[in-house]
Amino acid sequence: MNKKILIIEDNLEVREVLKEVLEFSGYKVATAEDGMIGVQNALTSPPDLIICDVMMPKLDGYGVLNILGKKPATADIPFIFLTAKAEKADLRRGMNLGADDYISKPFYKDELLQVIEARLKRNERLKKKFDHTTASLHAFIDEAKGIEEFKKLSKDRKIKTLKAKESLFMENEDPRYFYFVNSGQIKLYKTNYFGKEFILKMYQKGDFFGYTSLIKNELYPFAATATEPTEVSLIPAEDFLKLLYANRDVSIQFIKMLTDDVSEQEEQLLNLAYNSVRKRVGDAILALHAQNGGAAIHILRNDLAHIVGTTKESVVRALTKFKEDGWVGIHEGAITIFEVGELKGIV
Repeated sequence: MNKKILIIEDNLEVREVLKEVLEFSGYKVATAEDGMIGVQNALTSPPDLIICDVMMPKLDGYGVLNILGKKPATADIPFIFLTAKAEKADLRRGMNLGADDYISKPFYKDELLQVIEARLKRNERLKKKFDHTTASLHAFIDEAKGIEEFKKLSKDRKIKTLKAKESLFMENEDPRYFYFVNSGQIKLYKTNYFGKEFILKMYQKGDFFGYTSLIKNELYPFAATATEPTEVSLIPAEDFLKLLYANRDVSIQFIKMLTDDVSEQEEQLLNLAYNSVRKRVGDAILALHAQNGGAAIHILRNDLAHIVGTTKESVVRALTKFKEDGWVGIHEGAITIFEVGELKGIV
């Protein structure tokens, strides 16, 4: 499928030249003669990349980028400024607003196409879901930096090895790291006045966490403990924050992750409030099943009870019934799901 490029340029001659070059190179092209029309076009039919003049009537290029950068539908679209002004102050202002690149007028056809191709490929790599490995985390961070001065960030990432039941951090500790699970399993939980745990989430190999407190600059409102022998990569807070605030692509990815976390917690609260224990146990093992890539689930019954918000005995009874119905298998404590549809259908 051909990529669509939106050209926002008030000069008719330049606009037509760009359109001809890009269409000849196999791109679909839409055009707008000023910033206001360009914003409307981008929001109505989001393109794969935007080329925008800086100096325009009604709304200049900086205004276009500022508006589109705040809209979820257009925030992650690669944005290239086209300008006859190449002073450093102008370049800096555009990059600070989140522009991906600059092309100065007059431009060479080859230079234009190379910049466009590079930005489209880079955006595709950032959108792609990396496999859940330490190398993929490094690749994501290195790809997202995109700027020479960030190449050294977090190169020497510390590794922490935890035994089963060993704590990674406690509630009300200062956040110091952004964490990535290399192997094993981490539970994130809160403890009430009576010492009872409520597990917020289980993190498996390939998951990263701890960013909420870093972004909000607040003490951890929860604790994290290994449920089995676990290895975690520690990325220093200052490195993570530099990366987050310096790169628009990374910021967008983490905004999406935070949104997903909020939605997941809302669903979890509704589940606790309105669903039966049997339904909650079914939903919990389905979530762990999906998170674990469909592999057998290794989890203590106490921990599963703390996720569900009930007693260990109630969890055991529900699992026993699921096993009798042939929906799950249980071998040496590990839970294997046979009937996903039946578990989803519990009311």
